Amino acid sequence: KLAPAEFKGFVELDSIVGRDDGSIPRKYRELIALAVACTTQCPYCLDVHTKNAKKAGATREEVTEAAFLAAALRAGAAVTHGALALKLFDKA
Repeated sequence: KLAPAEFKGFVELDSIVGRDDGSIPRKYRELIALAVACTTQCPYCLDVHTKNAKKAGATREEVTEAAFLAAALRAGAAVTHGALALKLFDKA
């Protein structure tokens, strides 16, 4: 109601996760979304995509691996940011 055009655009963009006609099967789309939700730390996204992943046939093991993949990638980003901090430190 406050920003109808923006909300409509967001809903349309968000709908690509739940597509069943894409090259990436629905289960993997939801596991990717779940991993992103772990990385962005969005509890609402985590709730929705965990439930959707289960409905799409994901196992507990797949959900666990998706979470660990997200953790590993987030840790890698922290390490590379640390390296950038050292470069910035040396230039300061």
